[in-house]
Amino acid sequence: MVKEATLGSKVFDIVLIVLLVGVSLLCILPIWYTLAVSLSENSAAAAGQVRLWPVGFNLNSYREIMDDSKFFNSFWISIQRVVLGAVVSFVVTVLMAYPLSKTTKDFRLRNILMWILVFTMLFNGGLIPWYQTVKALGLINNIWGLVLGHSVPVFNVILVVNYFRNLPKELEEAALVDGAGPWYMLVKLYIPLAVPVLATVTLFSIVYHWNEFFNGLVLMSRADHYPLQTYIQQLVVIIDASTLNTEQLKRMSELSNQTLNAAKIFIAMIPVLIVYPLLQRFFIHGITLGSVKE
Repeated sequence: MVKEATLGSKVFDIVLIVLLVGVSLLCILPIWYTLAVSLSENSAAAAGQVRLWPVGFNLNSYREIMDDSKFFNSFWISIQRVVLGAVVSFVVTVLMAYPLSKTTKDFRLRNILMWILVFTMLFNGGLIPWYQTVKALGLINNIWGLVLGHSVPVFNVILVVNYFRNLPKELEEAALVDGAGPWYMLVKLYIPLAVPVLATVTLFSIVYHWNEFFNGLVLMSRADHYPLQTYIQQLVVIIDASTLNTEQLKRMSELSNQTLNAAKIFIAMIPVLIVYPLLQRFFIHGITLGSVKE
């Protein structure tokens, strides 16, 4: 029997809805403001006259982007990085998580390797040793430096390990009775059952590789090798003009168009805004089950 909602529960529901709508608007507001600036006149944007609606509506910024070869070059580099990074991270994560999800009886080094993984989450060698390692491997000014530099997402591995451990053991036992080997069970049994958590960690990898800019700044010495976010960071970063020479000041004046920069930032958001809703339905289920430990 369903009890009739009390006045207190109705008030709570209304307050909760208002709160969630407010939080949603706060999340949408920066995106909307960026769009409004990109559709405004540059003089209005520079004067701070743009609020929630474009001032002097025009599409000039987007027309200029169509002629900006550097923007599209960096956009293409980011697409390559996301595709390669997501594939590499997926393969590495699955191949690490599958054996680590076994008991010490099946895999004796399991606990030792898990502690090593956890240790890397807490401590690292620092930026300079990491850079020297990447340089020694010949990955400077190379797309693979951006991909392989962070190809082992330890947090994702732990999520997938815990998800695999929570799958029914009877399924594996039945597969063993039928003569299935480890590779067959991984491909035909574990991966299909782990679609929610695998979609979740893939989303993490996609968002990371798309939004990360620092590695491009460190590993790429030429601007034509910059991924998109590094390129945009160079446009919006605050620089002390007193430290620049004449040529650099001229370059900065060319990149000071606020509406053009806003248009580039807005376009850079679109791929994530498209991909995220497609994988979002797996997100809560995958992150919840993957975080539960036995």
